[in-house]
Amino acid sequence: MDNSLPPADELVLVDRELAQLDARRSQLLARRAWLLRVLYAPATSAAPGPFPPTPGPRATASGPRPPVADSTPRSAQNVLLTLGGTLLTIAAIAFTLVSWGSMGIGGRSVVLFAVTSAALAAPVALLRRSLVSTAESVAALGLVLMVLDAYALHRVALPETDGLGYTAVAAAVLAGAWTAYGSALSRLRIPLPVAVVAGQLPLPLGALAAGGGPTVFAWAALVTAAADGAVILWTRPASVRITAAVGATALGGWALLTGGWLSFTAPWSGAPLLLAAAALTLYVARRLPSLAVAASAVAGLATVAAAGGLLSPAVPTDWTVPVYVLCGLALASVWRLSAAEAGDGAAGEAGRLLPGGVRLGLAGAGAGVAALGVVWALPPVAVGLLGPLARTTEVWSGEHAGRALTSYPGTAVLVLAVAAAVLAAVPRLWARCGVLALVWALLTALPVSLGLPYAATLALQLLTTAAALACAVRPGPLTRGLRRPETGAPAAAEGPGAPGAEAEAEAPTAPTTAGPAAGPADATASSTPTDATGPTGPTSPSGPAVAPAPGAPWPAWAPRPRPQAPAAEPGSVLGWIAYAGGLGSAVSALALALDVRGATFTVLGVLLALLGGVAVLGTGARRVVAACAAVLTATGLVVAVAAAGGFEDHWTALALLLVPAATAAVGAKARPVALPVEITGAAVALPAFALAASRPAFLALALALGGVIAAATAVRPERRRFASWTAAVLFLLATWVRLAAWEVTTPEAYTLPVTVPALIVGFLRRRRDREASSWTAYGPGLAATLLPSLVAAWTDPEWPRPLALGVAALVVTLLGARFRLQALLVLGGSVLALDGLHELAPYVVQAVGALPRWLPPALAGLLLLAVGATYEQRLRDARRLRDRVARMR
Repeated sequence: MDNSLPPADELVLVDRELAQLDARRSQLLARRAWLLRVLYAPATSAAPGPFPPTPGPRATASGPRPPVADSTPRSAQNVLLTLGGTLLTIAAIAFTLVSWGSMGIGGRSVVLFAVTSAALAAPVALLRRSLVSTAESVAALGLVLMVLDAYALHRVALPETDGLGYTAVAAAVLAGAWTAYGSALSRLRIPLPVAVVAGQLPLPLGALAAGGGPTVFAWAALVTAAADGAVILWTRPASVRITAAVGATALGGWALLTGGWLSFTAPWSGAPLLLAAAALTLYVARRLPSLAVAASAVAGLATVAAAGGLLSPAVPTDWTVPVYVLCGLALASVWRLSAAEAGDGAAGEAGRLLPGGVRLGLAGAGAGVAALGVVWALPPVAVGLLGPLARTTEVWSGEHAGRALTSYPGTAVLVLAVAAAVLAAVPRLWARCGVLALVWALLTALPVSLGLPYAATLALQLLTTAAALACAVRPGPLTRGLRRPETGAPAAAEGPGAPGAEAEAEAPTAPTTAGPAAGPADATASSTPTDATGPTGPTSPSGPAVAPAPGAPWPAWAPRPRPQAPAAEPGSVLGWIAYAGGLGSAVSALALALDVRGATFTVLGVLLALLGGVAVLGTGARRVVAACAAVLTATGLVVAVAAAGGFEDHWTALALLLVPAATAAVGAKARPVALPVEITGAAVALPAFALAASRPAFLALALALGGVIAAATAVRPERRRFASWTAAVLFLLATWVRLAAWEVTTPEAYTLPVTVPALIVGFLRRRRDREASSWTAYGPGLAATLLPSLVAAWTDPEWPRPLALGVAALVVTLLGARFRLQALLVLGGSVLALDGLHELAPYVVQAVGALPRWLPPALAGLLLLAVGATYEQRLRDARRLRDRVARMR
């Protein structure tokens, strides 16, 4: 049933709601102006009324603004108090450091007791008078004085005491005193954060004073961080919690770094430290859900470092990284086990003991360690793939490049294999893509890690190429066991173990009823008529009506869910990954096969068969790429045959023309890949022409053969337009090259073969389309001959060429005037005038030289007088001539 409103009714509804919004906005702006007048009114003014004036229809957002003062009373007070406290602190420090020694023991005691007591007692009285800022400044001064008192006590009464030990004890005493002081005067914000800062020092400084090494200091830092964590969990002031969080992060991070370093140098000392830190961070992760993922990830990394540090001394050095990878994978399995428990009906117990955020952090830490292990195993893969491309020997020399990475651990392939096996157990598309990439990397790295001989390496690369291309053509077996993506399905549909499902299960339920905070806007909205829109709001043009969110003030304009993009097809994604790996292995195998002649022919033949198979059996873009790669492989095979036969470059060029001839023949039948194949074959002809350039006769022959191939392609209707022009250009180039080889220097020999066909084509076009311009039809052909011939005539001392050119230009001019063709008239007349000027110039010079010197200026004057007398008539004649020429085609 369609409940959508007619456009006219919906427009009325929209206008009504906008009017209500404007009225409400005017009311709020008037209220704001009244409040500003109340806040910034002068003291002598009368008290404002209880209600603001009624807003007019022209109320604006600018409204009356209060005068802006240089500074508010509160900010000025804070500045003064800060400056006063700073000056008193500086004076106290100067007194303690400079004037302390000039006083006796009694004077010192009196000064210390009096000043410190006064500074600590003054805030009590100040708070009673509600002078909180003043009390804060005086309390800060008192805290600084307590530090100075401790320093003075060490200098006078305990000078022999160890500085670090005394500082640790003094920090502990000050932390306790400041905590009690801040708890007693809870309105002061400074003492408690300062007490937390002082509490960071006793244990680390005490460990250093006792002569403890890095391990003891790290334990002291960890215990202090644990205390900071307790402060974070069991105190309420935000400033105290933030200060404790900074301290816990710094000291806990130091403890973790020390434990990580000890896990390599002294595993049995570092492991307990790391495990204790992991336990603390896990507790924090359970208590603070907002930090669950980050804290549990840190705990997971510490656990892996501890376990790996304990196990690595028991295995050879090459197995160190695999041990850490196995520990990381074991930790990552926590996610899988918890998901399995939830599936068995213990979801509540599993969520209570190990929440989703904690499991996600632990699994992420383990997966991160495994990913680092995979990155460590990549150098053999890079050498196996790119090593053959960096050639150090001659082609077909029979010599092979030396082995690379001889000292690299051979267990790198084991890391790749284990990672692939673990990902194979995950029925997800991303995991299957990782499995495919890791298996390809494993096969690529095997020759490097195991030191396989040349023949075995080449055979393995060909097998890798064949397997990858087969998977690219038929990716169906790779998708077995994968869950089919459903378009528009929620993320939680992936199963109970999915992170999205866990997050949705743990998210609190949003309230669905409007609270008491509903304001006038809600009342205004509720008064809007709903009989036109219905309870579900208007119907979208692209879908059904959507129910508005509960409590929304304008249900008619509630947001609609966005349609999800369709998920990628697993077979397509896996096919492209396998295809990329197959092409990479093919290039590497071909580069490696260049060491031996027989291997080169074998690899080229195998690759040609494989790529041809993909071009026949594949689909989509992979089929097109394979067909083009097959053409390039056939080109390489032709070059290899020519090199093996000892052909010279010009003979090799002629042999290469077999490739575009074959692609032209194949293109007539292979319709889906015809155009890319023919373009690739045409590109192969360019290096063939370059190879034949050293022998002009062979270059002309190669160009002519290319023209023949293009002409044969032009027989097909879909290629006729482009191929015919290509054939004409190639034949013309072949003619020019042949004329140059015969040392022909007459320009007409080069231009007439262009002019005649161009004029014929132009004539046929004009015959088919009478509205076609003569410049398009005849201009290029005429210019191709007339302009070079004119240049040659101006430099030719003989008379036949200028005469022939003048006659031809005269004929062209007369034809243009007869058939009203602008191009013929302009080109022919211009060339005729320039040619006649060139021929008459010597006689004009002789005649001018024979006349008296005063005669040329006199003739020029007479000419100017005549033109001036008939200027208007000549101007009309010129315009008439211009219009007549412009009307020509």
